[in-house]
Amino acid sequence: MSNKDLMKKFEKMINTADENLAEELIDSKASFYTPASNEPLYGGKDYLSVVYWMRSGFSDVQWKLEEMIAEDNKVAVRWTCTGTHDGEFLGIKPTGKKFSASIMNFYYFNDEGKIINDIAAEGMIGILRGIGAV
Repeated sequence: MSNKDLMKKFEKMINTADENLAEELIDSKASFYTPASNEPLYGGKDYLSVVYWMRSGFSDVQWKLEEMIAEDNKVAVRWTCTGTHDGEFLGIKPTGKKFSASIMNFYYFNDEGKIINDIAAEGMIGILRGIGAV
């Protein structure tokens, strides 16, 4: 299966919070740094904690894979992330405002076809702008 095909499965995984897909797609030793945790997160189950964190503030959050470029073990993806601010997020009370933000991520795969690293361009400012926090 190509890395592009794996990323399409990854899109399904983050939008459904499918733990089985997370374990299938993300290496258990892969570490991730996110605004959701001061400590690194490891593996698929921990990766989904970011999804749950986002859903706590935006219950309808969705990521749409808009564009991707794959080369060797790397894939660059441009996502559109959308949602409605209907829960507290980063200490900000729900505003009911909808947001749409463009987010870039770079994913790295091992020889077994599992994600071993995810480097995200800072997309949080787009989300905070969308809900009127900045």
